[in-house]
Amino acid sequence: MTGHDERVARAMAEHEEKRGAFASLSIVGYRRLWFAGTFAFMSVQMQFLLRGVLAWDLTEREGALGLIYLCFGTTMLFATPLGGVASDRIANRKVLLVSQTVLFAGALGMGIVVVTGVVQFWMLAVASVAQGLAFGFYGPARIAFAAKLVGADHLGNAITLSMLSLNGTRVFAPAFAGMLAGIAFFGIGGAYLVSAVFSAVALVQLMRCPDGAPMQQRERTNPFVDIRDGVRYVAEFPALRRLLVSSFFVIMFGFNYIAFIPALVKDTFDLTDGYVGVIMSASAIGAVAVAVSIARHADGPRAFHLMIVSAGVFGGAVMVLGLAPTFVAACVVTIFIGAGATGYQSLSNTLALGLSDEEHRGRVQSLLMLSFAGFGIAALPLGLLAEAIGLRPAIVLMGVVAMVAGVLFFVLDRRSIESLATPARPLRA
Repeated sequence: MTGHDERVARAMAEHEEKRGAFASLSIVGYRRLWFAGTFAFMSVQMQFLLRGVLAWDLTEREGALGLIYLCFGTTMLFATPLGGVASDRIANRKVLLVSQTVLFAGALGMGIVVVTGVVQFWMLAVASVAQGLAFGFYGPARIAFAAKLVGADHLGNAITLSMLSLNGTRVFAPAFAGMLAGIAFFGIGGAYLVSAVFSAVALVQLMRCPDGAPMQQRERTNPFVDIRDGVRYVAEFPALRRLLVSSFFVIMFGFNYIAFIPALVKDTFDLTDGYVGVIMSASAIGAVAVAVSIARHADGPRAFHLMIVSAGVFGGAVMVLGLAPTFVAACVVTIFIGAGATGYQSLSNTLALGLSDEEHRGRVQSLLMLSFAGFGIAALPLGLLAEAIGLRPAIVLMGVVAMVAGVLFFVLDRRSIESLATPARPLRA
């Protein structure tokens, strides 16, 4: 083979590899869902920053930051299991449209009360409750919908690309929100209204998606009976059960670093609102950088090991964040946090759905999402702990718990999970 032929062959191989990383986007229905999610996440990521900044400005207490996330998490705790039942019973697009409407109304309402100067802390808490309710239904329906649209062969790829849209918006959405909040003409209220516009665009995109009806009509039973059936289904399979438990601890503790970024930036480093967006965007850069690589391997035999490595990187980086001496060092560390978080979330979701049958995927996903409810619930006690022992030691503790949870799952389930040729193949251990 000549040098020219080798270069052509190499270019073709690179093209095929890239196409494989984005294979799910070639499916029209999934592509529309992906764009709807991207606009929705853009709005939500802006609000995550704005919520923390506004809570700090109104109270200047870490406990208040934790309380806002507690409102979000407690609501998700009750809404998410019902969301899982809904995604197994009702056309997924319908569930997503209702959820997205609530998200839009929350962003619009907060924008109005801030712009008019009547905002109070309790209003922020109500908006967090509304968002927690919407997410409790949105999350399970979106993942179950994606699984229907792409099938088992591209399940891991589709979930990873969904995470790419989530984390891709984090590259610029927080910084964009921080920039708008710092401009007198916009302020926090104007930034909320801009986020409402993105939410409205997501709503329009969802209207163009296919119906996403359940694969088979099921007998209508009490939703709480269905929730109990989903819990029993998970409890019967040790590998699936331990995956959900370990994910709960990784996310409940590790992901809480996000809740305290405003306090870390504004109090510890003595910087302004705009820098909150910068450090959150740094995390997103790491997430996007690793997502394409993960997408290529999410449906392959290396997925389990990549998930464990991602958990270790994530937990370790959160620990180091608590020790970062300067803002610049903290930004560098959060790049690794974003990379580890994306790898872990993408692959744990893929593995959980691969271990589940079609009928229970919505409920399994809802149980997996309960970790985010735990994330919100744990924010308040962790905030109070930070007030008692200091913010830095509290962040280090969050990272320790996340890393230990990932290691324990590896020790307990390495043999059973490694027996899979691919995570997309159901395994009942």
